[in-house]
Amino acid sequence: MPDVRAVTDLAECRGLWEAAIPREFISDLWEVRECFHRHYRHVPYFMVSENRQGLRGFLPLSWNAETANYLYFPGETWHGKTWLEQNRLILGDPQALPELLAAVPGQFYLRYLQGDVNPYIPRETTDEIGYFFLPPLYNFDFQSYFDVFSHKTAKRLRREMDAFAGRGVEYRIDHHGDFETLIALNVQRFGEDSYFADTRFLESFRSLMALLADRGWLRLTTVVIGGQVAAVDLGAVYNGTYTLLAGGTHADFPGIAKLINLYHMKWACDQHLQRVDFLCGDFNWKTMFHLTPRPLFVYEGQGGKVVQTGMTGARAW
Repeated sequence: MPDVRAVTDLAECRGLWEAAIPREFISDLWEVRECFHRHYRHVPYFMVSENRQGLRGFLPLSWNAETANYLYFPGETWHGKTWLEQNRLILGDPQALPELLAAVPGQFYLRYLQGDVNPYIPRETTDEIGYFFLPPLYNFDFQSYFDVFSHKTAKRLRREMDAFAGRGVEYRIDHHGDFETLIALNVQRFGEDSYFADTRFLESFRSLMALLADRGWLRLTTVVIGGQVAAVDLGAVYNGTYTLLAGGTHADFPGIAKLINLYHMKWACDQHLQRVDFLCGDFNWKTMFHLTPRPLFVYEGQGGKVVQTGMTGARAW
């Protein structure tokens, strides 16, 4: 019989994570997850299924006393739901998943699970839709991408972008002080619904930005129009993927999000990156901009009983 055990020692959890989780996306990195664990301090509860051949299944959880359930590590929450995406269930055997879930001693709520790389996740449990821009589809040529827009849409976008250009557009990169402006803009727009209204999330992001800067993965983009900051986006460039993690826009510049997103996409083409991850969120511009959808999935239940769930709603920046 396979052995299922729970690991709560953080050092052992790290060893298991780094041995099992592929380092594909920025959120796959233990160092990134630890930025959030450091400030949320939820108890790690890593479920491991093993047999004589080795690891059969791996389910890294955290116990969140506030929500009274087990969440995907590190269990960082906003409105009761975790934020980090591209979560993985590591399964070498389809029977490992029910065994692992049956051993969870309480309620669990696991979201943003990758499914296209794991055949054991049922497709009816869609959580949200993530969106990629894929420069290779356009031969890394931004104009080829722009040509997929209808004539009417392309003309309207050019008119909007030209209007900004007429006011004097400047870009500055990695001006670390602009992170505080990003926070201020985000909170001004979303108020208590801003992630940054939670000091734990805010401090987690401060730690994350410091990590990204130290590793050379940070890309902090600021748009200045007529001498005033109009938008700030924080992103990470890792393993050929440019992930946009957070942003803030000034209310006096309607449409500025289109400008900065097009700037990200052109830069990704110029750098020959494989993809730009715009994360989840049901915003109209993502479909209008012909981004490639990628569903992520959710499991919830108790002690091995999985209940089917549907869409959980969009995230807000």
